[in-house]
Amino acid sequence: MINLNKVLAAMALSMFVSACSQSNITAQHQNEQLTTSPLRATGDLGVVIERATSQVQIVNHSHNTMLSEIDGLGDLSHASIVYSRDERYAYVFGRDGGLTKIDMLKDKIDNRVMQSGNSIGGAISQDGKLIAVSNYTPGGVKVFNSDTLELVATIDSTVLVNKAKNEDGSPVRSKVVGLVDAPGQKFVFSLFDSHEIWIADFSKPEMELTKFKDIGLFPYDGLISPDGRFYIAGLFGEDGLAKLDLWHLEKGVQRILPNYGKGDKKLPVYKMPHLEGWAMAGDYAFLPAVGKHSVLVVDTNTWLQVTEIKAHSQPIFVMAQPDNRQIWVNFAFPDNNTIQVFNTETFELVKTLTPGPAVLHMEFTPRGENVWISVRDNNEVHVYDTATQTLIDKLQVKSPSGIFFTNRAHQIGL
Repeated sequence: MINLNKVLAAMALSMFVSACSQSNITAQHQNEQLTTSPLRATGDLGVVIERATSQVQIVNHSHNTMLSEIDGLGDLSHASIVYSRDERYAYVFGRDGGLTKIDMLKDKIDNRVMQSGNSIGGAISQDGKLIAVSNYTPGGVKVFNSDTLELVATIDSTVLVNKAKNEDGSPVRSKVVGLVDAPGQKFVFSLFDSHEIWIADFSKPEMELTKFKDIGLFPYDGLISPDGRFYIAGLFGEDGLAKLDLWHLEKGVQRILPNYGKGDKKLPVYKMPHLEGWAMAGDYAFLPAVGKHSVLVVDTNTWLQVTEIKAHSQPIFVMAQPDNRQIWVNFAFPDNNTIQVFNTETFELVKTLTPGPAVLHMEFTPRGENVWISVRDNNEVHVYDTATQTLIDKLQVKSPSGIFFTNRAHQIGL
C-alpha cells in the first residue's frame, strides 16, 4: 500500500532540490554577465550633439573615447541637454519641439515626446523631478515629469494682441527664451515679443507665477549666475542688459551696462552671443562684446565695466576653466576657426589656437585639466590640455556642435 505522506515528502524534496539548482544556475548566469559586461559609471560620461544627422554620441572623457551613437532625435540644429541628478539620463531639447530622454547606461532612447512645433532649450528643476521646455511655437513653457515625460503644467506666454491669429484660430503668443532653473524649485525665463521676465515657482502644491513687465526691448537670451542669485537677460532691441536679483524681487528688474548691446555695434553682427556662454570668474564677468572684436570685463559687485580685452574677432562663447585662471574664447563666422586663451588676472593673451573651421562649442572636464572643442566642418572633436594649450587627442564625430558632460547635473543653470 502506497504511503501518501512519503510520496508528498519525496515530491517536496525534489522540488526543493530543483529550485536550489535553478537558483544556482541563475546566480552563475548573473556572475557571468558581470564578468562579460563591465559596469559603467556615469561621472566621466558626456554627450556630443551631431548637428546634421539627428544623432548624438555618448563619450567618456577619462579615456577620450566614444561609447555609442544614438539615432532618431530629430532637428538638432540648436540642441541643448540637461542631466538627471544621478547622471543616468540625458534630456535633449531639439529645435523641432522634440524632448528626448536618453539612458546613458543602456545607450538608447528611454522616452521621447513631441511637445511643440519649435522649441529653444530647457532646464531641470532643483529636485530633478521636473523638466521645463521653452517654446517659440506655440509660445510658452511646458513642464514634464522627469521620470515619465508626462505633462505636468502648461504656461502660456502673453498673447500678442496686435498679431493676426494662427491658421487654427488660436492667438499668437510671445516666444520664450533664456529658460533656466533657479534655487527654490523655480524656473526663470524671458518673453521675447512682450518684453517680460517671468518666474514659475513649483515649490508649493499650486504653481505660482511672478511677472515683470517692460524689462527692455526684445530679451533674446538669459543666464543665471553660478550661485543662482542673478538672472540677466540680453536685449536685442536696445543697448543694455536686464538684471533681476532673485534674493530681492522687491527691487524689480534693473538695467545694467547701458552701452552694451546690439545698438552699439561697430561691425555687422554675424551671430548674437549666447549669454550662457559668459564666464564668471572671481569678482569679474567676462562678456562677449556684440559687434566688436573684444571681451568686456565687468565687476560683478557693481555691474560696471572695468576694462575691455582686445580679441581676434567677434566673440561668441567666453568660457572660464573650472579653476577660473583662464578664459577660452571662440568667434563668429567668418573667423570661427580660432580660439584665444586669456589670463583672468592680467587679462593678457596666453595663446591663439586654430583648431579648424567652424569651432562651435567648448566643454571643460569637471576639474579642468582638459577642454573638448567641436570643430564642425572637420567632423572632429579636439581635446586640449588646458595647462599647456596643446592638442592631445582627436575624435571623429559627424558635424559636432554642443558638448555636454554629466557634471552639469550638479550645477545651477546648466
